[in-house]
Amino acid sequence: MLWFLYLIRTADDKLYTGITTDVARRFAQHQSGKGAKALRGKGELTLAFSGEVGERSLALRLEYRIKQLTKRQKEHLVAGDGSFEALLKGLRND
Repeated sequence: MLWFLYLIRTADDKLYTGITTDVARRFAQHQSGKGAKALRGKGELTLAFSGEVGERSLALRLEYRIKQLTKRQKEHLVAGDGSFEALLKGLRND
């Protein structure tokens, strides 16, 4: 099964990080209030980023690593500066 990492931007400009096998389905769940409690009542949500990861264990490790990043670093990832690919490659080599 193929796993993806995604970032959702809240109305107050925070970034939520998660993993799933179906980004569209998971984003729809978050929008309808059936996703993570952290996103409930946060206003309009937008999908800021999604990227293919591969296997679940790698997706979990990448999710953890991205959650440790600063907001500025996450914004670089969203902007597509290559940091997602670099993080993924680094984890694959661990």
